[in-house]
Amino acid sequence: MTILPLSEGSFTIDGTKQFVPFNHASDELAKRPAGSLLVEIQPFVIITTSDVIVVDTGLGFTMDGQLQLHKNLEANGIQPGQVTKVLMSHLHKDHAGGVAQKMQNGTYQLSFTNATYYVQQAELEYAFQKGASSYMTDELAVLKASPQVNFLRGSGIIDNYIYYEISGGHCPYHQVFRIEDEGDVAFFGGDVAPQLQQMKNRIVAKYDSDGKKSMELRQLWWQLGQQQNWQFLFYHDIKNPVWPKQH
Repeated sequence: MTILPLSEGSFTIDGTKQFVPFNHASDELAKRPAGSLLVEIQPFVIITTSDVIVVDTGLGFTMDGQLQLHKNLEANGIQPGQVTKVLMSHLHKDHAGGVAQKMQNGTYQLSFTNATYYVQQAELEYAFQKGASSYMTDELAVLKASPQVNFLRGSGIIDNYIYYEISGGHCPYHQVFRIEDEGDVAFFGGDVAPQLQQMKNRIVAKYDSDGKKSMELRQLWWQLGQQQNWQFLFYHDIKNPVWPKQH
């Protein structure tokens, strides 16, 4: 199994829920609005014996007219058309901005034309109930009727090696993934397990719908991961995208 972080950069976010780029060389966190969080935005690509998997799809920003997520894949020698699966932990704008691309005629097209997308059906329904403050509903609408989307209900297994489970915690229908391939195990906890420091410390995050549940799940996963040699993928960790670090 090969795991490649696809960093889109560091950002601060405050109560406005706007992601503002942060330059570590020149910007100061203290000069950002009170309560600003400093996070990395970091989808992953996982290459297994049978698939090229993208896990969450970033902010959906473009660079030189190209989706940044596509550009990052190509920088790692992977063409977007080679991606076979897209796993979505949840559909908040910082995790699902790259789900689809806006075309010149104003319509949206899924960003990975040859991939199957795996989305919790209840999460998509919840996104449209909550609306645009946390979800990009115009873009997410393309998921509703696409034959490329496999709607998941609850917990289960995909192709006998990708385990998915509704965790809740961050939002009601948030899901996590455990991928087991030829003795390797990769665990992606999305926004319930976004950073290494949160795994090692008892932190109740204000941005979670159920912070206590998220904290308890992190402790459970950390213990299991240590026992079973998981590699953790941290979407918002600036220094430690994969832990233990790859050599």
